Amino acid sequence: MLHFTITARSTETSARSGIIETMHGTIQTPIFMPVGTLATVKSLTPENLIQCGAQIILGNTYHLYLRPGCEVIQQFSGLHQFMNWNHPILTDSGGFQVFSLAKLSKISEQGYSFQSHIDGSKHMLTPENAVEIQTCLNSDILMCLDQCIAYPAEKKTAAEALQLTARWAERCNQAWVKTCQNNSLFGIVQGGMFPELRKQSAESLVKLNFPGYAIGGLSVGEPKELMLEMAEITLPLLPHNKPRYIMGVGTPEDLVEMVSLGADMFDCVMPTRNARNGQLFTSSGNINISNSRYRTETGPADPECNCYTCRNYSLAYLRHLYISRELLAYHLNTLHNIYYYLNLAQKMREAIAGDTFQEFKRNFYHKRKQSP
Repeated sequence: MLHFTITARSTETSARSGIIETMHGTIQTPIFMPVGTLATVKSLTPENLIQCGAQIILGNTYHLYLRPGCEVIQQFSGLHQFMNWNHPILTDSGGFQVFSLAKLSKISEQGYSFQSHIDGSKHMLTPENAVEIQTCLNSDILMCLDQCIAYPAEKKTAAEALQLTARWAERCNQAWVKTCQNNSLFGIVQGGMFPELRKQSAESLVKLNFPGYAIGGLSVGEPKELMLEMAEITLPLLPHNKPRYIMGVGTPEDLVEMVSLGADMFDCVMPTRNARNGQLFTSSGNINISNSRYRTETGPADPECNCYTCRNYSLAYLRHLYISRELLAYHLNTLHNIYYYLNLAQKMREAIAGDTFQEFKRNFYHKRKQSP
């Protein structure tokens, strides 16, 4: 099972760095996890990810269950061999994907009944088979099945969802104990945007003594200030000696703020999705590569960046590829954005280790406010 060791703490904030040991290797935290929903981070190879500094990637139970299916992945003893990634993998339970396809799904005490978005076939996702599927995938970190809710939601709706999530967490835990090999199961805190419900959810999950905990239901359309408020309220409620994972977050600024509050792990599709839409993250702010101002720019996207893209290609060339819809554009843009996120995590680890996190944070915001 997972083992977590805190190696350094900031004396001015709640930021901390640590090491997570899993069956497929160690992870230094704080860490960003590139999203590889279908057993691939779009347009990148596993070798690209390693060169960018990736330590762990994320896959998705819902999508991998439907395609290619457990019967295929079992032939490779799990995702690692199937996709040639011999490093840790975390898999989301699929609850958010079923929630996002609400027109095709129905929720009950048993679980989610849904129609495949691929062929319309009918399926049932329960707490038990969510664990079973993730065990088939041989994930290093499994996630409990939870009920996601939209924003805004009434307090009654949020309370009912967190109660169902708590009951499902117990069932997931029981299934995991029975089938567990060398992996770990994380519980997910829900409760909408209501502090007392977040507290209730956290307390019920902590009693189950999971190896790690996630905070779900953030970055679902709420104002940024409210998202940070919920994280600030919830993080201290979770065990200090276990990993704390903020799901689906977010911008570079979100990561810096969440680390400052004591979070350890993050995932988000933003660096890959935005890369495909022509937006690059840089130390001095975000840039849209289609902007005509870059048509004759001979310098890199970010002079401070040491990624493969910035070392070898100009903004003018990146713009040309993107405007021409050349496939190489998606590869090079994604390489840069993933490197930026992973390098940001590394810089935060270094700042925490040197107890200069507050200084790092000030410099980060000063640079990001400048125009590229």
